[in-house]
Amino acid sequence: MSGLLAGLRNGESESRVGVYVDGPNVFREEFDVDLDDIREAAASEGNLAVKRLYLDDGAPPELIRAAEARGFEVVVTSGDVDVKLAVDVTEAVVDDTVDTLVVVSRDTDFKPALEVANRRGVRTVALAPGEHGRSDALRNAAQADLTLE
Repeated sequence: MSGLLAGLRNGESESRVGVYVDGPNVFREEFDVDLDDIREAAASEGNLAVKRLYLDDGAPPELIRAAEARGFEVVVTSGDVDVKLAVDVTEAVVDDTVDTLVVVSRDTDFKPALEVANRRGVRTVALAPGEHGRSDALRNAAQADLTLE
């Protein structure tokens, strides 16, 4: 049974949303991305059950503090951020933690994770950091796509 159906049968009125942000790919000079905008866009899909920002070990402390102040769990990795994010997304889908998955990136590496979510009945949303940061592969793999202005 899909997570959304189980949630609705248990009296929940909205989808449990997991938003996973690929920090190194999104927080770049060419994009003027705001964490509040990401949170607001993801919240348009339902209740935010998981809010994670993935960063590499060179991330500025100000970004970490700002993310935590906005309710994001910050995951700092010395390895490949993409691998950790993709594994966590897949785990959330398999463990039925989310009904809707929002991946914030422009990286096509997350296409397989979106495909797994789709096969498991999880609604998928690709959230691009801007018009020029849109990945056609991610947009095509997801059931819906959003673009931050």
